[in-house]
Amino acid sequence: MPGSRAYFDTSVVTKRYVREARASFARALLRRHRCVSSAVLPLELMSALCRRREVDDLAPRDFALIQARLSADRARWDLVEVTASVLGRAEQLVQITPLRSLDAIHIASALVIQETAGMRLRFITADHRQRAAAAAAGLEVVWAG
Repeated sequence: MPGSRAYFDTSVVTKRYVREARASFARALLRRHRCVSSAVLPLELMSALCRRREVDDLAPRDFALIQARLSADRARWDLVEVTASVLGRAEQLVQITPLRSLDAIHIASALVIQETAGMRLRFITADHRQRAAAAAAGLEVVWAG
């Protein structure tokens, strides 16, 4: 069972299920830390997997296996609700950084968790733009790209 909790962006969790650069490093991080993320993670992850399936980058049989594994994994994730507080913080972030909306929701979720729980979380991402914005927001960033 993983020890400490860390915030995982979808860009890293995707590497758990598909072959990408640094996937073995991402998997090691997921084994080492309990996955904390936004409640949008399963939706965003499924969207990424479906896009891969549609362009034949993921075989239908592999997709079905991944869906089963994803369902089992999801039960072990700590998913944070997208509250008004998270959305407000995300809105502030998109005004000062070149973030996409879901990336801003991830960073805002991590910031709100840290503030409300009074704990420091590592923010693990494989997205360049998100990496810079998370660091600028004061998060301890782990690069998994």
